[in-house]
Amino acid sequence: MDLRKLKTLIDLVAESGIAELEITEGEGKVRIVKFSQAVQPVAYAPAPQYAPAAAEAAPAAAPAAVVPAAAVGHTVKAPMVGTFYRAPNPNSPAFVEVGQTVKEGEPLCIIEAMKLLNEIEADKSGVIKEILVQNGEPVEYGQPLFVIA
Repeated sequence: MDLRKLKTLIDLVAESGIAELEITEGEGKVRIVKFSQAVQPVAYAPAPQYAPAAAEAAPAAAPAAVVPAAAVGHTVKAPMVGTFYRAPNPNSPAFVEVGQTVKEGEPLCIIEAMKLLNEIEADKSGVIKEILVQNGEPVEYGQPLFVIA
């Protein structure tokens, strides 16, 4: 890959909302990752609900922090930012369903990023225990997609 093409790709990543871009061209492979010092989103607890006036004498318990349920098994995470699709096209069946056994390297879904369809493969063999994203939803880098046990 020539230097001008590489510079153009770096500029595109810098100007876009994507965090990572990987291109394979012939024998060469280039991976561009945007580093940001921006604050990452943090889970927050909803505002506490106040009890009616009659019950105010008792001290209110502190609100519980919103913590996702711990998934039992291996979590497959999004390797890029994009749109999550469970099937190769709208008329095809989904790549996998809950309860289905998958082998390492088997396709699980597609993430569309910058008009490119990226097939995401299982990085571990096992049974699909949970699908954590709905078809057509946007996903972030590192977002959990599947739980394999």
